[in-house]
Parts: sequence; C-alpha cells; structure tokens
Amino acid sequence: MVKVYLKKKIAPRIANGHPWIFANEVDKVSGSIAAGDIVDVYFADDKFAGRGYANPQSQIMIRLLTRKQETIDEQFFYQRILQAWHYRQKLGYTENCRLIFGEADGMPALIIDKFNDYFVIQTMAYGIDVWKPAIINALQSIFSPKGIYERNDVPVRELEGLAQQKGFLTAPFSPEIVINENGLQFYVDIENGQKTGYFLDQQDNRRAIQHIVKGADVLGAFTYTGTFEIHAAHYGAKSVLGLDISENAVRQATRNAQLNKLDHICKFEAVNAFDVLKQWTKDGRKYDVVMLDPPAFTKSRENIQKAITGYKEINLRGMKLVKNGGFLVTSSCTNLIQPDVFLETIEMAAWDARKRLRQVTFQAQASDHPIIWGMENTNYLKFLIVEVTDR
Repeated sequence: MVKVYLKKKIAPRIANGHPWIFANEVDKVSGSIAAGDIVDVYFADDKFAGRGYANPQSQIMIRLLTRKQETIDEQFFYQRILQAWHYRQKLGYTENCRLIFGEADGMPALIIDKFNDYFVIQTMAYGIDVWKPAIINALQSIFSPKGIYERNDVPVRELEGLAQQKGFLTAPFSPEIVINENGLQFYVDIENGQKTGYFLDQQDNRRAIQHIVKGADVLGAFTYTGTFEIHAAHYGAKSVLGLDISENAVRQATRNAQLNKLDHICKFEAVNAFDVLKQWTKDGRKYDVVMLDPPAFTKSRENIQKAITGYKEINLRGMKLVKNGGFLVTSSCTNLIQPDVFLETIEMAAWDARKRLRQVTFQAQASDHPIIWGMENTNYLKFLIVEVTDR
C-alpha cells in the first residue's frame, strides 16, 4: 500500500482526530496515487496516523477512514453503516433520520438520509464514490428498503473530478413520498427538492416552538416547504403567514398545509423576504412570533463578512416586526459561522434595532447529525429563540 508522510507542523491536528489531509500538508509519497486509492498515512516520525482514501486532484488529498491498520472492504462499510444505525436507534431516530453524517460517522463525504423505507445518498468525494456499490449492498442487507435514490447533483463533486448526477440506484419508484414528523405529515420530493429533499436537521427544533406560538399571529420568512409554519399552526397559532421567493416552494408549502388540514390557518406568499420585511417594518406591521430560517449566506471563507452582514440585517428586520414581549425564532445553517459569532451578530442586530433580548433556547441540529468536537463542519446549525422587548 502506498505510504503518505505528513509534514511535522500539521501532525497535532491529525493526531487530535481531524480526518482531512490537505495536499499542502503532505511531505512525501512512496509510490503513485490514483483517485480513489486507499493509502496509509504516517507522521513525520514514521508513526502510523491512519488509513483513508486519496485523490491527488482534490485540495483535500486524503480523507481518513480509520486510525487502525484494518482492511477497507465491503464488510468495513457494512459495519460502519450498521454502527451508525444502532446509534440512531438508541437516540430514538428510527423512522426518518440522517443515517450517515459524513465525518461524524467515520465516512467522510458520505451522506445518507432515511425517509421511512426510502434512502437518499450523496457521495461527494472520489474515494467514497468508488464504494457506492458496497454502500448500496449494505443498505439493502440491513434495511431491505423500498428504494434508494442518488442525489449527486452537487457542484462539490466537480472539484473531485466527478460528474454531477442523480437517479435511482434500485428499481424506480415514485420520488415523492410522505413522511411523518412530530405528528404531522410532509411531502418529500427526493428527486428535485433541496439537498436530499427535506431538512431533517431541524426536526427537533421545530418542536421547540410549541409553547410560544399558542394563540399567536406568526410570520415565517424563507419558509421553503412550510415545515416550521405548519408546526406553528399545529401547536395552536391563530394565524400563520409564510414567505419564500420560490413559487415552487410556496406551492409545496400550501400542499403540505392542505395535507395536514391546516390550510385555513397557514397561508404562503411568493415574495422576496428581504424586501418585504423592510417594507412591512415601515408599514408598522407587528407579529407575536417571527421565524427566520434563511439559506446559507456563504459557502466560502472569503465571503464570511458579507454573510454576517446579511444575518445581522435580516434579524434586525425580523426583530422590528415582533410585538413587545413577542419572540424571534432564527436559524443559520452556514457552517463557516460558528455559534459564538452567530450570537454576537444577533446581539449587534438587537442593539441597532433598540431591542432587549432574553434567550429562551439555543440549540444545534438534531442529534442524528452528531457533532464531533474539533470538526467545525459537523457543528453547523444554530437555532435560537429569544424574547424581544423594547429597550
């Protein structure tokens, strides 16, 4: 097996558990590496660091799979997936869950979402894409699923020298399925929906609004398919208005409201939330609860400051629309903005809006998306509820 030796200065990061090895962190290679090869990695002092898959075309040259000198084969992936499933079962995530969360489950660049008896997978690096047949076999062996779908229509694959693609990995089935969450039902479009078709990472956070929305007039911005808004109606909101720039998202949200017989409470409009929230502030509109769940404002470190400015502005507008003593529910899914920076941004928005905040809860993503300390990309979702009062 090819041996890769690391530069001395980066050894602590790898020794402390991080699985990524960048091309500029490699000192020397004994032999030649082809994309997808399994290689052994050694520290500068010749001590074994781990075994993983490599891609000389990628900035992340090696992603470690194990710190042991164990065989990487079909059985290896079967055991990893089985371990991940046992973990979710222990936590109570059985019907719908993120079954594999990449590095957090010891399988870098692999995502598998379970929607009752259907699975959606993403293999976002060359090294894991090679093992796709083994992954499919493991899923079939463990779950006997009704269907498996591939959502590899993500640009990051091109950085690995892989084509974007999507389609059935088993016999074709209807790509629109219905899932149950917190006593509600939602359509999931695994073929054309965002990411894998549904945001499972907020499933616990959607329950967190149940007490603050009772009898409330609720506004939701960046609603996507209306999951937070429909939860609000389910938990006793008097009225719910959801906003999204996408006409298709609004159609899906309306269908979801109808599916749950809550369309008499939930209404959705296709508008630009940034513009509308600014105008409604001028108009003096007020709501008991304002919920903001915007998409990631940046995917690159170069634009972090721009993203912070965006989060500050949207939260400032949201706060101004909250009645005195009402609540702001706000999220950020940008992994490049860490929790402390997010909270500081909200604090700055409150200062400029002349509002006083009282934290109700501050949470991360659902526990089927485990956080590994030292791996910032696993700690990506920030979910905050605050009481908003005049200062």
